[in-house]
Amino acid sequence: MNRVYVCSCFGITDEQVKDHAAAGACTPRQIASATKAGTDCGSCVRTIQGLLGRGACPRRELLEKGDAAAVLAADSALVAPPVLAEAA
Repeated sequence: MNRVYVCSCFGITDEQVKDHAAAGACTPRQIASATKAGTDCGSCVRTIQGLLGRGACPRRELLEKGDAAAVLAADSALVAPPVLAEAA
């Protein structure tokens, strides 16, 4: 499988950006919080914007409904490190 790097500075792939978007990241800033992509030279920010598209944003919809607690929970899930299973 070929990896398409979006952020050369931090080695972030398009799949990683898409995974974070699926988990609720709606903006390049949210992707940066989770991966650091876009925080060094900044040349990848437009590509990240393109990957995120202009679709619906579950996080924004929660804010509009006034469900700030759900937004905070989603934000903490975005920046939490993945849990790795121990090798048997």
